[in-house]
Amino acid sequence: MSTFKIVVTAIFAVSFVVGVGLFAVSKGTSSKQTANLVVWGTVSSGVFNQALENSSLKDSKLIKISYIEKNASTFDTEFIEALADGVGPDVVIIRDDYVYKNRNRLLVIPYTNYTERSFKDSFIEAGEVFLSPEGVVALPFTIDPMVMYWNRDLFSNSLIAEVPKYWEDFYGLIEKTTKRDSNANVLQSTVAMGEWSNITNAKEIISMLMLQAGTPITSRTETGASSVLNSKLNYTIIPAESAINFYTQFSNPTSQNYTWNRSLPTSLNMFLSGKLATYIGFASEIFSIQQKNSNLNFDVTYVPQIREANKKTVFGRMHAVALVKQSNQLAGAFTLASALTETSAIKSLESITNLPPVRRSLVGNKPTDAFRLVFYNSALISSSWIDPDFVGSNKVFRDMIDSITSGRSRVSDAIDRADSELRVLLK
Repeated sequence: MSTFKIVVTAIFAVSFVVGVGLFAVSKGTSSKQTANLVVWGTVSSGVFNQALENSSLKDSKLIKISYIEKNASTFDTEFIEALADGVGPDVVIIRDDYVYKNRNRLLVIPYTNYTERSFKDSFIEAGEVFLSPEGVVALPFTIDPMVMYWNRDLFSNSLIAEVPKYWEDFYGLIEKTTKRDSNANVLQSTVAMGEWSNITNAKEIISMLMLQAGTPITSRTETGASSVLNSKLNYTIIPAESAINFYTQFSNPTSQNYTWNRSLPTSLNMFLSGKLATYIGFASEIFSIQQKNSNLNFDVTYVPQIREANKKTVFGRMHAVALVKQSNQLAGAFTLASALTETSAIKSLESITNLPPVRRSLVGNKPTDAFRLVFYNSALISSSWIDPDFVGSNKVFRDMIDSITSGRSRVSDAIDRADSELRVLLK
């Protein structure tokens, strides 16, 4: 090794040790730390301020904090440019599918400073997507679980007493709630699945079906993560294949379960117009739905499950707090991240986000409100996956579905290609 490489390696080693030392100091004497921190986030300023005002740093005179709200679509570019110019933030609050792609810019908190046991005892299981072999990549901040909205009038008019609890229950609903004209055009639909372009939350629905079927989609490795989309994982058939077969059948005109096609409005608009019996969306969408059609008679329930599955699962979208590796105020940054995710801060977020808390001690206190009870319970069974790049993986999933529904590819071939493309993104 050349002298230059030895010196560079030594510098990085010393920096890491210093960083760990700062963490140790901050945990023991956080009240004595001084810092002037800059935080970037893709959550609103109102959400950030709510958490800060209800944290232990509310009245701190030693740590000054400046929050800059960022657009998610331009966050990565701005983040990279700021770090290159040496003016990047100390802490970031980003969505879970932005964490992995920025992993080399974020500081992993060693388990010696934030134990895996403490993390699992503190946060719901969905947050474990932020655990790496080396330590904690980010701390959970918010959770937005998927739920199922259903049109009460359509169910009542069809004399259906109960909403589907299992996916197979939809088969008995289609002939009662799907309406077609003489040319087989869909006028009223039971469920929006099968296509991509006009299905709101298509990627998340597909991800959820795969997670329920038994594939984590991606898995941690010693060097990062790898795709397992095309793996059997001790099942008789590839879990992703059974999930995609189920999803695409609803847009197949030759299937007896045909209830959707790409000529229809978006699934959200179809539901808002009262022509879609069930809509799979996020908990955060409830007030938007109410505001856009105040006359819509709907309710909220749990996303259906696979009957024979050993574990209930829904997809949950998370935001998390992470430390920026390049920050020269790591002790203060760690103190802030801990404060923003402590019990009092997380508890206060529900009043502004209407979302369930990410802390186990809070989500266990079940509300009496019917909607919120569904949200809380859904948060407990929420899961996610290591998404290497939101835009890139979106294209992978879209191409997979479009190639199947257009007849260009068999399901097995489309999944094999998607698996290869995900592996490239993960690298």
